[in-house]
Amino acid sequence: MMHPTGDTLMKRALVTGGSGTLGAAICRRLAADGCHVYVHANVHLHHAEILSAEINTGGGSAQAVAFDVTDHAQTGKALQIVLADGPIQIVINNAGIHDDAVMPGMRPDQWARVIAVSLNGFFNVTQPLLLPMMATRWGRIVNVSSVAALIGNRGQTNYAAAKAGLHGATKSLALELASRGITVNAIAPGIIASSMSDAAFPQALVKQLVPMQRAGTPAEVADLAGYLVSDRAGYLSGQIISINGAMN
Repeated sequence: MMHPTGDTLMKRALVTGGSGTLGAAICRRLAADGCHVYVHANVHLHHAEILSAEINTGGGSAQAVAFDVTDHAQTGKALQIVLADGPIQIVINNAGIHDDAVMPGMRPDQWARVIAVSLNGFFNVTQPLLLPMMATRWGRIVNVSSVAALIGNRGQTNYAAAKAGLHGATKSLALELASRGITVNAIAPGIIASSMSDAAFPQALVKQLVPMQRAGTPAEVADLAGYLVSDRAGYLSGQIISINGAMN
């Protein structure tokens, strides 16, 4: 499916981890705002295909893509196929995994895998897309981080390290691309409602940890992402934006 790009035409967006709860909300938001959305998955391609079909049925434009962001060669090959239809101007680096353990008991593979998905995955996905994006002189890159990268979290030294690494990458890449009309920002969500977080954070614990005494919604995070990739946010770059119910 080919979609031309340009300031007045449909922009093409890639959302990694698009088959998950938060990624799906972002995909829906971008599609509602008129983007053609590539819904990325790794092992859950079926979920990405269902979401793409839902978006298309609702009048939006989307298609599913599958690759392992930790595999540089596989990711590059998949992205070359996508780029054959034109530049990707919006990238949401949302793919990430948890493999929690306190540091004294953490296995090397737990450390390596979490770093590989969040941090190496950011490089593997974003780097091949930059030159085509730069040629259009317009682009938006949003890296999805976590409150854990800002204040830490027991049992998540690996996850916090990976996401904090994204913060440095965000600020540096923003400097490199600023003169090309491309912004780079990170979103650091707190506790966001999902089947996984609902199990990890009972309501009583949410009220204890979050001053607003509720979990955020995926739609609230998606709305922030939608703003950051819009023309209205063209002067906002190199920032780490927390959305966490005042968990500062």
